[in-house]
Amino acid sequence: MDNAIWIHPSDNVAVALERIAKGGTIHGQGMDMAAAEAIPAGHKFALASIFSGSPVIKYGYPIGFATTNISAGSHVHTHNLRTGLSGQLDYQYTPAHTELNSLPGETFQGFWREDGSVGVRNDIWVLPTVGCVNDVARQLATLAQPLVRGSIGRVIPFHHPYGCSQAGEDQETTRVILADLALHPNAGGVLLLGLGCENSGVTEIKPYLGDFDETRIRFLVCQQHEDELAQGLSVLKELVDQAGKAKRGPIPVEKLIIGLKCGGSDGLSGLTANPAIGGFSDLLIAKGGSAILTEVPEMFGAETLLMDRCPSEELFGKTVSLINHFKRYYEDHDTPVYENPSPGNKEGGISTLEEKSLGCVQKSGKAPVGGVLGYGEKVNGRGLLLLNAPGNDLIAATALAASGAQIVLFSTGRGTPFACPVPTVKISSNTALAHYKKNWIDFDAGRAANGTAISTLSDELYHFVLSVASGMELKHEAAGIHDMAIWKGGVTL
Repeated sequence: MDNAIWIHPSDNVAVALERIAKGGTIHGQGMDMAAAEAIPAGHKFALASIFSGSPVIKYGYPIGFATTNISAGSHVHTHNLRTGLSGQLDYQYTPAHTELNSLPGETFQGFWREDGSVGVRNDIWVLPTVGCVNDVARQLATLAQPLVRGSIGRVIPFHHPYGCSQAGEDQETTRVILADLALHPNAGGVLLLGLGCENSGVTEIKPYLGDFDETRIRFLVCQQHEDELAQGLSVLKELVDQAGKAKRGPIPVEKLIIGLKCGGSDGLSGLTANPAIGGFSDLLIAKGGSAILTEVPEMFGAETLLMDRCPSEELFGKTVSLINHFKRYYEDHDTPVYENPSPGNKEGGISTLEEKSLGCVQKSGKAPVGGVLGYGEKVNGRGLLLLNAPGNDLIAATALAASGAQIVLFSTGRGTPFACPVPTVKISSNTALAHYKKNWIDFDAGRAANGTAISTLSDELYHFVLSVASGMELKHEAAGIHDMAIWKGGVTL
């Protein structure tokens, strides 16, 4: 059985699929050489001599430069490889996008909402407008859980630390994200829970909701009631009674919007889980659905691959702005653009941000870019969309939900229990993690390292997602884990 994989013909490194001892034989795809030193699973080794200052090539692209001479069979990692990234760049438009052939789509069993949107869950959400009432939200959800009936799944409280002592763009961001979530179709009913003296209270957020359904979104200002728990429980009972009448029905797959995210990546993420997600994304888009790719800093070093997939100069310009705006954000805060990967990424075999990014964008498949979204902006088109948000797991996944994703696919090589406001499918890049953390992982894409074709995994994942959209419970849902986080970049008063 092969113990290493060579990704692209022009690569001068390959990846160990299992730990290879010093002196051990490396074999697979025509490789037959001895390991000059121990190579951990998921880590790179040199296929031939790489001289100091020369580019190290993986996925067919440079992932950095050698800092010393590296002999064939030697471990290639942070000790002998440096990033080649710098600040803002000028880019040339060289379109090379692939049009996907349309495919007939299936249906799933979801919930039509009055505004024409579609939910894959029918939960009741308790959303605090300010962090001061986080625990009131938790208490109310606990008290209301026994009221659940009909098609209601559960009552879910959310926590965040904002809504007050904010100014300018930060305050605007909090209001936009809370309004986006309040309008999310996965919630059959929403209680927006305010304190009464905060900057972004109920009165301030209402205008951001537009022409909303007053039977579905309700409000409670705690300072206005002697017993906020009794009053809140009364409102939640009414929401449950109303929302519990909704029933699942057949909905075209073209109504699905799926967020794409990775976190706790390892050296196999870009070889197994992320390409499987990319194949899924292409399949969904070919059937009329949409996928959203985010975590902009993890596009650095691979951004031209996305830019080349823009079918117009206008979209190319928006993508360039997305990348350079985020680099400027780093520079404005005196942070180098290559301040990544994380310690866990490095332990798993990822050495530079370019390498991480080239693996990350595998999730986007081959579809042309269909649009670029600002942070908090709702999906207004179809196909592959790029969303402005950082790499932070909770912030980026919440941003995907706020933009309209009903489900988020989250690939990981290290594992994580977290989830965002919508169902978050945990996809392992290695089978060992899937076996070890059965309580976290929903789908094992590590099978690709053991011979299962990526196309097979993508097709399996597509049908798995349809099952989730039709109500199948995920591991984090069974555990009662639901998180949210808002992107903060400014002053705290």
